[in-house]
Amino acid sequence: MEKRVRASIFAFLSRVYLREIDAKLLSDIGENEELLATIGEGALEYIKSGEASLLLDELNIEYNTLFLMNNHPIESSIQDVKNEILVGLQNPVMQFYFNHGYEINLETSSLYVPDHIAIEFGFMQKLVLQDDKEVQLKFYREHLLAWIPQFLIGIKEMTENPFYQDICDFTIDFLLEDYGNLTIEVSEDV
Repeated sequence: MEKRVRASIFAFLSRVYLREIDAKLLSDIGENEELLATIGEGALEYIKSGEASLLLDELNIEYNTLFLMNNHPIESSIQDVKNEILVGLQNPVMQFYFNHGYEINLETSSLYVPDHIAIEFGFMQKLVLQDDKEVQLKFYREHLLAWIPQFLIGIKEMTENPFYQDICDFTIDFLLEDYGNLTIEVSEDV
């Protein structure tokens, strides 16, 4: 998969998990049947069959239920046995960012933790654009694959919403396929 497409997918996933779907994102998704079909048939039928205002209400309720009220897509809260959210340089993800020149200002963000799924996907987008394959693999191994697939499997079980069911599957499939392809590319370069 070419670098631009990979970076675009990470940007899209970052936005989907950042906050509720707004009218612009819903319109953009609804106008892109190829993207919807790639996400999944359930998502395609769901988005195409509903009225925008009703869909926005349903998607926003579902997002808040899945990612704010019952779960938090934050690596340290998932990985830590005490369910603590780590901030600052004691957070391994923050240390990883720091070691690789990625500066985030959490004070200007609506997310106050460095290991939120949206920020981790944003970091991967940056690594893809920089074409830093070794660091991408390391980040996959140490962070993304250590928690996101398992987390999203649990999220999928909690929802009956076709869009969120399919976006969970799409995200897992993309991460595993991208990691596999990247592993092959790096081994061929050696």
